[in-house]
Amino acid sequence: MRKTNPLLFWLVLAALSLASQAILAAGEEETAWLGGLKQKFFGDRPIAEGTDVVELTAPYRAEDPALAPISVSAKFPQSKDKFIKTLTLIVDNNPTPFAAAFHFTPDSGKADIALRLRLNAYTHVRAIAETNDGKLSMHKVYVKASGGCSAPLGADLEAAMARLGKMKFKLEGDKLNPQQPNLAQLLISHPNITGMQMDQISRLIKPAHFVDEVKVSFNGKPILTAQTDIAVSADPNFRFYFVPDKAGELKAEIKDNQGKQFSYSQTVSP
Repeated sequence: MRKTNPLLFWLVLAALSLASQAILAAGEEETAWLGGLKQKFFGDRPIAEGTDVVELTAPYRAEDPALAPISVSAKFPQSKDKFIKTLTLIVDNNPTPFAAAFHFTPDSGKADIALRLRLNAYTHVRAIAETNDGKLSMHKVYVKASGGCSAPLGADLEAAMARLGKMKFKLEGDKLNPQQPNLAQLLISHPNITGMQMDQISRLIKPAHFVDEVKVSFNGKPILTAQTDIAVSADPNFRFYFVPDKAGELKAEIKDNQGKQFSYSQTVSP
């Protein structure tokens, strides 16, 4: 009769224990989603799950929970016949689960988005896409992170407030490709205070102050609009696509929850 290797036995037992913990954690996350979040944001509408429409990418363990990189890639280009109309990001275990909703048009070229989020606890991050036919599709990723929404404010908040609302665009490459989706990045100076963070000097909790609306247009035509909340990191930056048909004005307009509004324009040439 073959003897069981004690070390192998304990390794297998440990692996099974870790696996069961992961399953329980994932189960708890689904309970939160099915127990109220789905109904709150989408009612009884059916949501297909998978990566046929969009695919979300996020780190399994966030190095900095206040700056977790999140990207969503669409599986087909935007066209007048078929396009992603809205992409909603939900973070199950954040104090405010709604992170952002991005609205695209066929002129977006691709309904891809990349940004950095604050994650307050181990959680599923969900990307729910609505196509122009009204159907919903979801891809979710589980991320290990904690404390992102209450992470301390930067040491020089006064300097951050002096830069409030400053913006710039970054474009990929030296030239834009006409009639093709071109990658652009919008960088915004804003501390995006969550209302859960302590001022390191006064030791008082700072009131919430964050960007809650973003609009990007090219030659007056909307490319991307978004509603955002406290989950979006300090100094938000968004990577997105647009299709330039000729030289023109790329314009960003933002508003924060205290009613402050800012705009920035940049001339670009294909």
